Amino acid sequence: MIDFIPLEHFAEIYFNVLLIFTLLCLFHSAVVPIHSKKNLSFINFSGYFLFFSIVLYLGLRPISGKYFGDTRTYATYFEYYANGGAIVSLKDVFFHVYMKFCSAFMNVHIFFTLCDFLYIFPLYKISKTLFKEYWFYALFMFIISFSFYTYGTNGIRNGLATSFFLWGICYHKNKIFMGLFFLLSASFHKTMYLPIIAYIITHFYNDPKRFLQGWLMCIPLSLALSSVWISLFSSLGFADDRLSSYLSGEAAEGTFSSTGFRWDFLFHSSFAVVAGWYFIYKKQFVDKLYFQLFNTYLLCNGFWILVIKANFSNRFAYLSWFMMGLIIIYPFLKQRFFQNQHLIIAKVMLIYFMFTYLMFYIY
Repeated sequence: MIDFIPLEHFAEIYFNVLLIFTLLCLFHSAVVPIHSKKNLSFINFSGYFLFFSIVLYLGLRPISGKYFGDTRTYATYFEYYANGGAIVSLKDVFFHVYMKFCSAFMNVHIFFTLCDFLYIFPLYKISKTLFKEYWFYALFMFIISFSFYTYGTNGIRNGLATSFFLWGICYHKNKIFMGLFFLLSASFHKTMYLPIIAYIITHFYNDPKRFLQGWLMCIPLSLALSSVWISLFSSLGFADDRLSSYLSGEAAEGTFSSTGFRWDFLFHSSFAVVAGWYFIYKKQFVDKLYFQLFNTYLLCNGFWILVIKANFSNRFAYLSWFMMGLIIIYPFLKQRFFQNQHLIIAKVMLIYFMFTYLMFYIY
């Protein structure tokens, strides 16, 4: 366990180290071409160093509910199972089975380290699968995303579920394997039915223009009829009663620091929307999988916009935000658009991370 770092500085150190690393990437990209052997060696070493360092840093964190939210709750469950307790929840039962299995032969700190490995490995896997030797840039975009730290230390089950979904996307040409990972994802957290259904829809209709128009329409619809959408989706119960309670529940720990129509987070959501629009319509980028991922993002984010005033709408925001870094970086790593593309990639990473960095200090 990492007990030599004061808890109140744990996250601050993490984000400032990432800031230094982001600036290092910026300086490096200004002098080294993206295809050079020197750069490939640098990003390979950097990628694996970050991968294992973050797994250990987040996984070996102290047990604290004050600083790491649900970590304390999961630790309590784990100790209960380690002492021979029976499965206590039939909802998202696979996670509890996984926790009870692990409690038989490892301590709680190894368990959390394994959780963070399983959280980050699929991000590495999809980056490596889609972008080959340039996988570092995609993985880094995942790591510097606004919600990455939170779902590696607090909403662990949700973080694992979204990562398993991305692992499934690695097998988009093998529907059986993809379906198994989607099932695993939903077994860990039922809210994953939303991105799973959205992705399935894109197999039947995959026109970004219509999905983009729908996303834009969600903004005035939410402003005018937010209570109607919250009541409607709450009554439908979408997959299970937890989703309904997220919509209708009272404000509590784990929600955004303020409620109402969150223009700041809508601005954050627009990063991926603007990136997708720019590459598809301004740069004429054509890629079926990218269209599917972009449209899945638009569907999930549009749903969140409709219920943005709900107290637990952060739970729905993450169902699109976990894909944001991938949506932004994907075209950069598939096709050359700019003469100084390596430097532009680094600038995009810096701008993207600055939102995360500033939000840490603001909120």
